[in-house]
Amino acid sequence: MKQAPPDAAEQHRQALRQGLLTTVSLLKQRRAADIPEATIDEYVALNWLEWHGGTLRLTTTGENLCKQLVSALERGEPRTAD
Repeated sequence: MKQAPPDAAEQHRQALRQGLLTTVSLLKQRRAADIPEATIDEYVALNWLEWHGGTLRLTTTGENLCKQLVSALERGEPRTAD
């Protein structure tokens, strides 16, 4: 059976997922200002980031997703892996 192509919302979510490691890297470098505000809002809405005392940090969900992404990269899989 042929798999249906992802819809626009799923493609956007995949793009956010692909950018998460870069976003985390910017946060670790204290460069949150380099992350578009709309992107931050979307990560917060997805429960991947949260505001804590005026700073952004990964949620448990965000941490788990980062671990999955790093693991997939180490295995040579595309960053879109769940």
